[in-house]
Amino acid sequence: MASRLADSVFLFMGPHQSPFGSQKIASFHSPGICQLKWDGLQVQLKGIKQSRCSVPTKRNNFIQAVAIPVAPSSPDSAEYRKQLAESYGFKQIGEPLPENVTLKDVIESLPKKVFEIDDVKAWRSVLISATSYALGLFMISKAPWYLLPLAWAWTGTAVTGFFVIGHDCAHKSFSKNKLVEDIVGTLAFLPLIYPYEPWRFKHDKHHAKTNMLAEDTAWHPVWKGEFVEVPLLRKALIFAYGPFRPWMSIGHWYLWHFNLNKFRPNEVKRVKISLACVFAFMVIGWPLIIFKTGVMGWIKYWLMPWLGYHFWMSTFTMVHHTAPHIPFKPSDKWNAAQAQLNGTVHCDYPRWIELLCHDINVHIPHHVSTRIPSYNLKAAHESLHQNWGKYMNEAKWNWRLMKTIMTVCHIYDETKNYISFEEVAPEESEPIKFLKRLMPDHA
Repeated sequence: MASRLADSVFLFMGPHQSPFGSQKIASFHSPGICQLKWDGLQVQLKGIKQSRCSVPTKRNNFIQAVAIPVAPSSPDSAEYRKQLAESYGFKQIGEPLPENVTLKDVIESLPKKVFEIDDVKAWRSVLISATSYALGLFMISKAPWYLLPLAWAWTGTAVTGFFVIGHDCAHKSFSKNKLVEDIVGTLAFLPLIYPYEPWRFKHDKHHAKTNMLAEDTAWHPVWKGEFVEVPLLRKALIFAYGPFRPWMSIGHWYLWHFNLNKFRPNEVKRVKISLACVFAFMVIGWPLIIFKTGVMGWIKYWLMPWLGYHFWMSTFTMVHHTAPHIPFKPSDKWNAAQAQLNGTVHCDYPRWIELLCHDINVHIPHHVSTRIPSYNLKAAHESLHQNWGKYMNEAKWNWRLMKTIMTVCHIYDETKNYISFEEVAPEESEPIKFLKRLMPDHA
């Protein structure tokens, strides 16, 4: 405090004069803007905390600092949201959506053509995924060991396109023929050993109750009680929501889609059919791969691309719905329009990733209406941007964005939305501290 005042005196007098010549300085401040009165000169200083200091000098004059409290920036102000966006790695944080806006209002603002199914475009997406996946397998077969990571990255991204095709089928936005959708969806999910029908049932609930506490079947903040009371679970959660978060969808895949008890009686028959298809692929497909290429071939050609797929599955999921400013709300406070338009994130990626993954990153229109096919998502996004752009959350993939999610967004907090594991268990949160040191902060 004294050094700040001394610097101020130095500036007022000029560099050629001594600041400790002939005055006595007295100050009285509080948070806000402080006025300094000094022989008729009045100036202002920002952000000075309440204190009182006196620096003796040779003369008996005083400089008085009188505090004038200033209200902080409103959390709803554009400047505050701009600062928040920069600190989180966002391009834009949308302003709160008015309570009287309904999801129906948002859907009706979209042009009718974005809902139209085009068989040519749908099957073109299948061709793109099949071709890029075949190319990936060829690259794996020819690449020297030091280029294999690049081949795996391409192939894992390409096989993610199969998931997006099945995703369209599940939402009835791939074909007008529902039998075709069920067959294509099941086949598209097979290389991922993902059971199509179980995923469809759970994913429909995610869309119906996006970011609703205890109801959303996608990722969910950690409950503080569970974290504090179960030491073994606490350690697992710190690693899962920290360094292993880009592959946490593997846990979601295993826990949510193979247990018949998680499904309603009228769903079980279709779930069993999907599980039989997945197990048939594992029983027939895996041995054939091993027979032809050996165990190392199974790792090279199937396991590593599968891990690449789960990297994108996890990354897309957490970026779409996880940020310090996006709340999970209990059912009595939840609003569909706010959750889907205001609580979903659009994120730009390198164009080759968007192409292979069929624009699944253009995610806000998909949450506004699941009837929009993937090849129409960009047109729908442009329409939403024209009509509702100021309410939308937008980012371009960057390290700061990922660092914020992986080191901050952990435990549910009603006031702050999220608190970090470090705040609750600092001694056990070394993996989070490690990520903070390791991950770049580039936006």
